[in-house]
Amino acid sequence: MTEKIISEINLDLVFKCNEFSQFSNKLKDTKNKLIFESIFWERVFLSWIKIILKKDYYKIPDFIFEKKSFSLGLEIISNQEIACMNQKWMQKNGPTDVLSFPIISDESLNNLDHIELGDIFISLEMALEQSHEYKHTIYKEMLFLASHGFLHLLGWEHNNDLDLENMLNFQEYLITRLD
Repeated sequence: MTEKIISEINLDLVFKCNEFSQFSNKLKDTKNKLIFESIFWERVFLSWIKIILKKDYYKIPDFIFEKKSFSLGLEIISNQEIACMNQKWMQKNGPTDVLSFPIISDESLNNLDHIELGDIFISLEMALEQSHEYKHTIYKEMLFLASHGFLHLLGWEHNNDLDLENMLNFQEYLITRLD
């Protein structure tokens, strides 16, 4: 494992969030309200990009390590919306917690300094259910789902239990580096 020195990295984030006033009583805490702020997510993704670019042992295409400018989309949506997307794009019925649609798929993007990673969609309703199920905050659950979607945008897959375990461990690593 080698550690690299990272110069200025830019991130362009397109952030959208539905109006979720029906959940306002569950999201009273100031830290939980951060999940609805674009600047919060910009800092999170920029931090994660810098962590990933400093090391070269991750399951990520090599050409990403040469990039200086990234963009991605994050949208917080309802169960109904994510269920429609899940059916249309994944041919699966019902809502899911997070969907990622990576754009980078090959090294043909090699010559560009800027790279569009893709889009992440998170169901707030599923995130709230899972935060109760796993007995942690919605803040932590949203970071967990965003990190999972983000790693998929970077090409990380989990086709077996070992790959999934490695991915989940790396997600926890990314999240703990934010605190």
